[in-house]
Amino acid sequence: MGIPLSPRSAQVIDLDVMRRRQQAKRRMVRLAPELDGLEMIYHLASDPDTLYGMPLLAWGLREDGDVVGLVPWMEALTSCHELNDSEHGHFVGYRDPETEEVFQSAPEHKVLELEHAAAYFDYEETSEPTLIQQLPDTLGTHALCMDSDEQPWQLKQVFGWRLFSDGEIEALLVDESQVESTPVLAGDACLYPGHSRHQVVYFFQRIIANRIKQEDPATLEALALMVAR
Repeated sequence: MGIPLSPRSAQVIDLDVMRRRQQAKRRMVRLAPELDGLEMIYHLASDPDTLYGMPLLAWGLREDGDVVGLVPWMEALTSCHELNDSEHGHFVGYRDPETEEVFQSAPEHKVLELEHAAAYFDYEETSEPTLIQQLPDTLGTHALCMDSDEQPWQLKQVFGWRLFSDGEIEALLVDESQVESTPVLAGDACLYPGHSRHQVVYFFQRIIANRIKQEDPATLEALALMVAR
C-alpha cells in the first residue's frame, strides 16, 4: 500500500516556465558571417542518393553554447540542424568546397570568434527586445512577400539581417519609395524588417529568384503549389 503524500511534499511543475527556459537556452546571442564559401549539404526524400549544396550565410552562437550554421530557408534564417523535412530537405552536414571535406560541427575558428565576440559585447537584459547585431546578406537572397490573397506578391532582394536580444532574426528589405541615396547602407530609413509589413515572407536563393523574375514556367508552377499550402 502506498504512503499518502502530505501537501508540503507535493511539487508543482510549471511546464510553461520550463518551456520558456529551454527556449531561452536555444536563442541566438551572436552571429558571424560565413566568408570562406562553406556550404550546407542536404538531401531530399524523393532523391535520397543525390546530395545538394547551399552556401552558408552565417554561423550563430546559442545561449547554451552551441554553434550552428545558418541558411535562409522557407520563412526564416534557419539552423541547418533543424532541417529535417522529408519533402523540402534533410540536413547531412557541412562541406568545404575547396577540400571537399564534410563535417558535422562548426569549425573551431568560428566557435572561437563567436565566443570571444559574445563575451566582448555583453549586453544587459532589457524588458523590450533591442537590436544586438546587423549582418549584410552576401548570398543575393530574395524574399517573396505576400500581404493577402487579394494583393499581388512582391519579390524583393534581402539587404541584410538583424539579430535582436530575444534571439529573433529579421530580414531587412528595402522600401524603394523611401530611398534617398544609393547605394543603400545600414541604418538608412528606407530599410524595414520584412515581417513588420508583410504577412508572409518566403526566402529564395539568387538562382531561384532569377528564374521567378524570368517567369520560368516550372519555377512558377512550383511556387504556386508552395504558396497554396
